[in-house]
Amino acid sequence: MFDLFFGLVSHDLGIDLGTANTLVYVRGKGIMIREPSAVARQKKTKQIVAIGTEAKRMIGKTPQTIEAFRPLKDGVIADFDAAAAMLSYYIQLVHRQPKNKFLPNIPRPKVVIGIPSGVTDVERRAVQEAAIMAGAREAYLIEEPMVAAIGAGLPIQESSGSFICDIGGGTSEIAVLNLGGIVVNRSIRIAGDEMDEAISAFLRLKYSFLIGEQTAEEIKKTIGSAYPTHNQAERHTVVRGRDIETGLPKSVRVSESEVREALTPVIDSIIEGISETIEETPPELVGDIMERGIVLAGGGSLIRGIDRKIADMIKMPVWVTDDPQTAVVRGCGKLLDDSVLLGKVKVAARKI
Repeated sequence: MFDLFFGLVSHDLGIDLGTANTLVYVRGKGIMIREPSAVARQKKTKQIVAIGTEAKRMIGKTPQTIEAFRPLKDGVIADFDAAAAMLSYYIQLVHRQPKNKFLPNIPRPKVVIGIPSGVTDVERRAVQEAAIMAGAREAYLIEEPMVAAIGAGLPIQESSGSFICDIGGGTSEIAVLNLGGIVVNRSIRIAGDEMDEAISAFLRLKYSFLIGEQTAEEIKKTIGSAYPTHNQAERHTVVRGRDIETGLPKSVRVSESEVREALTPVIDSIIEGISETIEETPPELVGDIMERGIVLAGGGSLIRGIDRKIADMIKMPVWVTDDPQTAVVRGCGKLLDDSVLLGKVKVAARKI
């Protein structure tokens, strides 16, 4: 009766609680929220000032009385209170319009959340506690490579191997899947954030030029590249920051090849993780992967040419799934509709 009542007045949610972005899938409606994972609050009172896009705009620009930051680091919760407040805000946002006008609006949803496969039990419990504190009546945790593969439409329940590489903001999740389970997996804390840091470090060393993390992210999105394209004109962008030597404002014209040079060590580390995962894969499954190819998901797979570079280094076909940034949250949405598969792939579950 408890589940039936709250099922009538609440929307079941699939949540991709990412280091860089949080996406919320509402059962029966699709992806309703796509916001940065950012919180701004008063330092003394801890009162929340802004969440999401508005909070991200404040990062690096706040006065001394306000702190703007990301409550997740390397795919796990770094600030529990801020993460719980952010989850609660998004759950309330989804439920502003009552599901049934004849019943009270009491948001107590069932929630499916994707988490990195390499998290500890303590980090796993922190996500569950944050979801329950935010108002969930049930919180199911699924490993990100599994839920990304489901979102990408891979046949994970068949007796043939599938290879997924989800390059997110804080972690890169690499896994071989078969018969509804993970055969081999690797979670490396090298992903989009490290790419931003690599771009900042490159400009600092080459041009004695300081930029903020949001500027570095914008450079990555605008002209980020992993593989040279000889048949296309090289892209450039003008970047504004501060000269280290003089302390004065400075503008620098940055080319695509320079950004590619900066990103190479980070992308090579991800490729090394893929290679090591393949080395540990049973030989019977390697044949399946050779036939089906390596599937890329996550925002990092949008870097131009990253699929070609991985294919060139690993000597296997590589393809990027449709709308890779939403693969995890779409997988969570599919699990909301398939309770049997949810029971099979969940790594943790909690009910109030």
